[in-house]
Amino acid sequence: MEDGRNGLPRPPRRIPANAGSLTQLEVPSRLTAPQPPPRRPWIFGRILAGFIALLVIAAGGAGAGWFVHERRLGINTDEVLKSAGPAVVRVLATTCGSTGEASGVLIDNGRVLTAASAVANPRSIVIVTQDGRIRRANLLGTTADGVAVLQSIGLAGTPMQVAAADPDPKAQRALIGYTAAGKQTINEIGSTADPRALSEVMNTAKLGGPVVDKSGSLIGLVTGATVQASAIVPLENLRGYVAVSPSGVTVATAGSCDQSRGPQAAVVPALQVAGTPLNVEVQQLFGNYVTLENQQDFRSLQSLYSARFAEGMTEAKDLHNHRTSYFFNPKITDVAPDGSYARMSYDILFAPTATGAGGQNCNRLDVRFQLVRVGGKLLIDRTVPMADAVSCDTD
Repeated sequence: MEDGRNGLPRPPRRIPANAGSLTQLEVPSRLTAPQPPPRRPWIFGRILAGFIALLVIAAGGAGAGWFVHERRLGINTDEVLKSAGPAVVRVLATTCGSTGEASGVLIDNGRVLTAASAVANPRSIVIVTQDGRIRRANLLGTTADGVAVLQSIGLAGTPMQVAAADPDPKAQRALIGYTAAGKQTINEIGSTADPRALSEVMNTAKLGGPVVDKSGSLIGLVTGATVQASAIVPLENLRGYVAVSPSGVTVATAGSCDQSRGPQAAVVPALQVAGTPLNVEVQQLFGNYVTLENQQDFRSLQSLYSARFAEGMTEAKDLHNHRTSYFFNPKITDVAPDGSYARMSYDILFAPTATGAGGQNCNRLDVRFQLVRVGGKLLIDRTVPMADAVSCDTD
């Protein structure tokens, strides 16, 4: 600065005209960091999502297909029994050597199809409906595949429809029949393509039972001499037997044996009074009585009689009175508080030629049994009819 040149003031810097002013309070803005380029779609994820969607669609289609399949080929046994059950009957008979017990199906005009093995050489036959009505029946004929055709007397009811065509081989079927105790049941038996073994659901009383489709129409009938030998007679055969002019049915004749029997299973009378120890004891006594009568074990029956009653009802007299008899549907309706008597009603099936039959073959009885206790054991001492016998088919 000695020469004075550096002391001169410098001219002001020139600021572009378009520049904004800057003050102390203003802070320059930061530069924005560069953004990465957008990701490209994940190709594998898109493929996986599509595959999952495809699976969902396929599963939905399969579920819908299963539902349609079940609707078309499945069977609702509760609905079928409700609609078809009234046409399924119980068949009871005294015969010269058959079981005398089967199920059957009402087809038309009082005709019933059942198992021939149960009614071969019959002395008497009755039909018992689902609601307990009893009607006499005659054997019209039998077929080579084990079907018997019966003609009931005065049986009114809605017959079972015969299917118009064979069912789909994969369609489910059911068997309707009765137990030995007279209870109607229904069991699924699979399809013709995948059948269930009949032995898994059968008993002797179910022989003659109808095989039905999901609509309750007749598509078969179970026949056979035994449960193990049971088989289903197909719809094609049944159509001939139910035709207006039946084909394949051979006329059958009634049995002519002097001594015939009904079913041999043990019988338990229905207890229509309180289940006290005394009443249960009476039930056991009458159960033994009815069972031994049906088995025609007249010697063992003597052990149920008092000495006085045994003098009049000897083994020989029991045989004479009941050589063609079958007792069924017993009901205990009254028991004295001290056990001195009990009243039982029951139906009895017998040959029309039996002593006192008068051409009938089934009566309903109402009897009071006088009882005594000997050595702590109840015994039958006397029988007193409470009403005249009436035909079983009297409503």
